[in-house]
Amino acid sequence: MNVDKNSPVGIFDSGIGGLTVAHAIRAALPRESLIYFGDTAHLPYGDKSEAAVQAYSIKIADVLLNKGCKVIVIACNSASSAAYELLKEYTGTRAKVINVIDPMVNHLKDNYEGKKVGLIGTKRTVTSNVYGKKVKALKKNISLESIPTPLLVPMIEEGFFNNKISYEIIEKYLQNKDLQNISALVLGCTHYPLVKDQINKFYNNKVDILDSSEVTAAYLKNYLIEANLLNDKHVEEDHFLVSDYTDSFEASTKIFFKERVKLERYILWG
Repeated sequence: MNVDKNSPVGIFDSGIGGLTVAHAIRAALPRESLIYFGDTAHLPYGDKSEAAVQAYSIKIADVLLNKGCKVIVIACNSASSAAYELLKEYTGTRAKVINVIDPMVNHLKDNYEGKKVGLIGTKRTVTSNVYGKKVKALKKNISLESIPTPLLVPMIEEGFFNNKISYEIIEKYLQNKDLQNISALVLGCTHYPLVKDQINKFYNNKVDILDSSEVTAAYLKNYLIEANLLNDKHVEEDHFLVSDYTDSFEASTKIFFKERVKLERYILWG
């Protein structure tokens, strides 16, 4: 299938947390048509093997390719780490594949040479050291300190954010000695933009809070401009697919996308 300017942008995540990336893309590129796939039958990817995440990612890529997507955005740090290289090879010239890690690493390269930068993420993302390896390869003398913050995802998904409970948990994590005297903090999980204001409050707005959803959306916009693939028509209806459906999933879409969206169940296996 040949793609053109009016082909949709595909986005996928292990669940609906990647809707923060979709929302940032919608804000940066209001004329683009989006197809989002949340693999809610297999969430979270963070505790799955690399082989399993790769298998899920290939299957989802097939769905998005069959729907004619010109770009596939991996809106998940775990899938970006485990499956990006494989997906890029598998997709070939059919669609551009973008992850949420490389745009952030490029942003650090351009803005934080010689600086100390912190990163918070899931245990899977931090222990993989994927950011650390890529930042070291830049040879820009950027000191990256990463700490796992495993309570933040379940806390956000249960609706505990922007309140006293969430602030105390965030404060406890950010008081870690490894995060002292940083110039910027990378939010290494697509759930974390929802607590960005509280993180800013902790640092009294004196540390740059780097939101991977916004950085990825800006990276995508630059790519579409350079590739002459910006949509030049009015946006078509967005589609939000999930591999498993519950009312609670649909209700919580408003948390991540800032508005309620209609989920369509799409049987991924079988």
